[in-house]
Amino acid sequence: MIMNELIQAFSLVLTPGSELSQIVLLTLRMSVFSTVISTAIGVPLGVCIGLYRFPGKRLVMRILNTLMGLPPVLAGLIVFFILSRSGPLGTLKLLYSLTAMVIAQVVLITPIVCGLSATAISGVAPLVHETAHGMGLSRHHELLCLLYECRSQLFSILFVAFGRSIGEVGAVMLVGGNVQYKTRVMTTAIMLETNMGHFEYAVALGIVLLVVSFVVNSVALTLQERTGTTKVQGAWSTSRGGKLGGKA
Repeated sequence: MIMNELIQAFSLVLTPGSELSQIVLLTLRMSVFSTVISTAIGVPLGVCIGLYRFPGKRLVMRILNTLMGLPPVLAGLIVFFILSRSGPLGTLKLLYSLTAMVIAQVVLITPIVCGLSATAISGVAPLVHETAHGMGLSRHHELLCLLYECRSQLFSILFVAFGRSIGEVGAVMLVGGNVQYKTRVMTTAIMLETNMGHFEYAVALGIVLLVVSFVVNSVALTLQERTGTTKVQGAWSTSRGGKLGGKA
């Protein structure tokens, strides 16, 4: 029975214009947007927190560690109140839209990205600083070296953020409303089918979600392996060559 439902689900995904194909595309749009925005905010903040010493750094890290475990429903509730008619951004009428779901995802994922980035950077920063200081590199080149040394951790954090986003249901349900053809994504569709008693189809949708996540992560990892290392190594070689050439 589950195999028949799975075949049907995959056939609907591959059928242009079907409801399930639209759900998958909306899920990918939401996950990609929220991952990119969370990474753009969280990684620079994490690098600054992990790289520099400042008063209250321990308190900031404790707050980040607390927010990394923020319940999704609470994050969705906060965004819901902000975007509701009586909220400060109610006039924008963003509630029950893709934008609202992305905002909720960003609130939920950014502390995770920031905290993990800060931890990764702080573990490597002293060694990189000592090496860069010994080579006489500038602060800019030292930062490039630091990012190069942490490239694997940063890409792993990116995949963690995407996986957290594509599997989210609580916050998305609150601010999106699971509106058909508008805000219904894979996780909310699974919840709907489960509540309706269509357990086989819900399991099939869950398998489709895992397959979609696997394909996206595999493509991203392949691109990173083919292009990411070469580009960073080129930048590293250029920075070293420019510095050594300047000394000569």
